[in-house]
This record gives sequence, C-alpha cells and structure tokens, in this order.
Amino acid sequence: MKRQMELFLIILLPTLGLVFLGGKIMTLTKRPEQKVTASSSKKVVQKTEEEIKKEQLDYLKEHEQEVVDLVKAQNSKVESVQIDWDHTQWSDGGLTTPEYYMNVYGGINNIEESGWRVDIPINEDNTLNLDEMYVGSDINIGGRLFE
Repeated sequence: MKRQMELFLIILLPTLGLVFLGGKIMTLTKRPEQKVTASSSKKVVQKTEEEIKKEQLDYLKEHEQEVVDLVKAQNSKVESVQIDWDHTQWSDGGLTTPEYYMNVYGGINNIEESGWRVDIPINEDNTLNLDEMYVGSDINIGGRLFE
C-alpha cells in the first residue's frame, strides 16, 4: 500500500506542477483588456481600449503608403489600392498564437468585388509593428485569386 501511494505521488506531483506552471504563464502573458496605464513624472494617465484603437488607426493612416506598397508588391497588375478604414478590425491570433493584430481590409484598381487583408502585429506597448505586417488574405476578385 505504501509503495502504491509513493508511485501515485510520483506521478501526481509533477502533473500538478505543470498545471500550476501553465496557469502562471497564462496569467503572466495575458494582456489587459480594459485600460492601459502610462506613467509620467506628475500623474498616471489611463487610456481606454477605444482611445488606444483610435491612436493605432490614426498612426496607420499616417503610414498608409506602407500598406499600399505591400499590397501592390503582391501583383504587378495592381495599379491602385483602396483601404476600407471602416472595416478595420482588431483580433488576437487565437489559442495557439496569443499575439494581437490589427486587420486592415481593402480592394484594388477600384474594382468593387476585389478584396485583400493585411495583418499588422501589435506590440506589448500597443504600438503597431509595421516592419512585420503581412498579407493575411491574398488579393481576390469575387472570391477568386487575382492573377
């Protein structure tokens, strides 16, 4: 009986340790949902999620040409790129990739049924990482790949 108890503890303790460690890692890597606090020498300024998103969108609009250039580089037939700012979204990478992204959508060559998506990683300090943005959905027209 004592031997069975020792074997049980040998198996149980490492398993509990892994569960605890996994929970601790999840807690440490979780990003704040509501407010971000920025410290200054005089006072603490809190920004809401909406204020942060507005700042990110304004920043991206200032760097719109970088998105346009990335989309144009996908196909030499792309003459113009339209960005649909009203459909910009924010998302996380999901369960396996807990990174946060800004998803930008648009069209090409003023074709109504055209579409594409560019994903822009969001850094820990809520800034956009334009150096690592990538095409998340290839250029298509009416659901068909643009060639």
